[in-house]
Amino acid sequence: MQDHPGDLTDLHGDCANCFGLCCVALPFTASADFALDKDAGTPCRNLQDDHRCGIHARLRQSGFSGCTVYDCFGAGQKVSQVTFAGKDWRAASREHARRMFDVFPVVRQLHELLWYLTEALTLPAARPVHAELRELRDETDALTRRTAEELAALDVAAHRQKVNVLLLRTSELARAGVRGRKKERRGADLMGARLRGADLRGANLRGAYLIAADLTGADLRGADLIGADLRDTDLTDADLTGAFFLTQPQLNAARGSAGTRLPSSVDRPAHWTAER
Repeated sequence: MQDHPGDLTDLHGDCANCFGLCCVALPFTASADFALDKDAGTPCRNLQDDHRCGIHARLRQSGFSGCTVYDCFGAGQKVSQVTFAGKDWRAASREHARRMFDVFPVVRQLHELLWYLTEALTLPAARPVHAELRELRDETDALTRRTAEELAALDVAAHRQKVNVLLLRTSELARAGVRGRKKERRGADLMGARLRGADLRGANLRGAYLIAADLTGADLRGADLIGADLRDTDLTDADLTGAFFLTQPQLNAARGSAGTRLPSSVDRPAHWTAER
């Protein structure tokens, strides 16, 4: 992997170079997020012959909001074009398709780790561990390029733990430079919490449950948001400038406004303005 510390280009889904893997490999259950049941390995009924979604522009209105909060972090095109050398599962044997569907979630987890490691390298305060981050990023990238058989046998949990140790150190270094008292809310149950205008600068919100919490106007500058559950969290006019380890799927699951200030690593969800 070339050394472009902040380059997340290859860690975004590129549907034009993917065989619709997220629409086939993954299962979902009829709920508020999905309009129907679908088994793993079964193509979604909305998947077209060109591997594009037939209702992509109206997923939320059609009862598939769950699809709008999912991101493969570029794993789809990696598995389609690298692991399986561009061989479409539709034109291959059933065994080939099964192996492709089994490998996709593994590579997706590795690509998510690549996202965090790449972002960590953009944090000036984490400079003391940049060399270790770079080494682990390159190691993780190399894992994504293994054969399908090697990927299927990979202990992803063990590798994730190895990465997490370094990301924890990164978080400590990054948050140490944030002024004010830094709240420790790792894994906290804050579902439905009234945190309007709360001072959460430099807070540790790793894995916190913020489902339907009111963070209107809250100050989240420099907060660690890795793994935080932001489903239906109200981020209206909140300030997330400098917040790190925040992913697009997390943000897509939340609610916000034109006044919500975001880090440059993510985009403002289109449905925020559409719903207001």
